[in-house]
Amino acid sequence: MTGIPQPAFYIFKCQQSAPPGMPKPSCVSQNNPESQQLMQHLSQKLMMKGIIATATPIQTSCLNRCQQGPVILVEPGHTMYVNLNKEKIDRIIDEHIIGGKVVDEYVIDESMWGEPIPPASMAR
Repeated sequence: MTGIPQPAFYIFKCQQSAPPGMPKPSCVSQNNPESQQLMQHLSQKLMMKGIIATATPIQTSCLNRCQQGPVILVEPGHTMYVNLNKEKIDRIIDEHIIGGKVVDEYVIDESMWGEPIPPASMAR
């Protein structure tokens, strides 16, 4: 095959940063220097593993799970990982993205995520 392959995974990394003094937590915090480095870390690890063309990191704004941040959403699979740091991202890449097994202990609690609601059931 020539060219760039269709990605097997899209990894959405919340890059939302609340302004200073805002009571709401955010995935990129001035109080947490490591949170400011996670997107770059994710991208660099995917490049170092040689899989960035098939596991595409995407910067996104708020994914509405601020209390559990930093977060990423892995598609396909609709898997949200929470309370992330560099070591957890490394493990997610090795075990989920490369190995095919969800890292259950980093997945958001079902009470905070649950099943998706079909838009058709809410449309007016």
